[in-house]
Amino acid sequence: MKRQFEQWLLEVWYGQRWLAKYLLLPLTALYCLLNALNRWQQQRQQIQHPVPVIVVGNLTAGGTGKTPLVIWLVELLRQAGYQPGVVSRGYQRQAAGLGDEPLLIMQRTSVPLVVDHERNRAISTLLQQHGCNIVIADDGLQHYRMGRTLEICVVDGQRQWGNGWCLPAGPLREPVTRLQSCDFVVVNGTTMQMRGETLVALTGNITQPLSALAGQQVHAVTGIGNPQRFKLMLEAAGLLVTLHPYPDHHAFTGEELQFDDDLPVLITEKDAVKCREYAIPNAWYLPVEAVLADGFAQAVLSRLQGVPHG
Repeated sequence: MKRQFEQWLLEVWYGQRWLAKYLLLPLTALYCLLNALNRWQQQRQQIQHPVPVIVVGNLTAGGTGKTPLVIWLVELLRQAGYQPGVVSRGYQRQAAGLGDEPLLIMQRTSVPLVVDHERNRAISTLLQQHGCNIVIADDGLQHYRMGRTLEICVVDGQRQWGNGWCLPAGPLREPVTRLQSCDFVVVNGTTMQMRGETLVALTGNITQPLSALAGQQVHAVTGIGNPQRFKLMLEAAGLLVTLHPYPDHHAFTGEELQFDDDLPVLITEKDAVKCREYAIPNAWYLPVEAVLADGFAQAVLSRLQGVPHG
């Protein structure tokens, strides 16, 4: 039932369910009013921190490619001499777990990371326990009680704003005009590209070039915000893809990765962090890295110059 409801919402936001959209508009008006009041109240209580805080977020519900950008920023800041840390709310995490994105960030970077829905508390813990001198807040654009030095908004270059309405009639958390106050806007698919060239076996450390499967039929199983992005990436490498999309942050079972054939099964690295316990032969995940437009790295570092960082 939940999966069907989420699919229906996506059709309202990005499809042709016009009647449903208009029926939801009264709720959208209420959402916008309450959201504006909440923002005003949080900004009055905003807490500033003794180190720079870079917020990476988006305006739409669902994934836009923030995690690869956070990983890219961690490496950029390290190369520039900073000691970065990351805070996250750990969306849909288990009680003792981190959540998909934080776990992936830690595995790829070994960066100090604190998961807490209260971002200011997470930052304080990070500074006290790890001595970081700059913080990246993953998915914190709407957490206005948290002071910030820079805001980077990530936009899905394929879906963009959907029907252009705020929740629940549309996918927007805030109106598009919010971009005017962001320091940087990164568009996934244009100013930021995802590069993935090597497949890793889910059952071990065996690798093979993605290009080795060119011309072959494969199953692509996803639990991400925009599964079409993954499908297009595989097709661009010459693969013949049968897509099996599940909702974002889906908790996979081993059976959902098995089919009545011996075709390769490909999943994203984000999904792989939840599926490594499944010993499924011929299952592979594709690590990707963000490639940013020329000059973006220097622009970010330039904005940080002169900002005290402990």
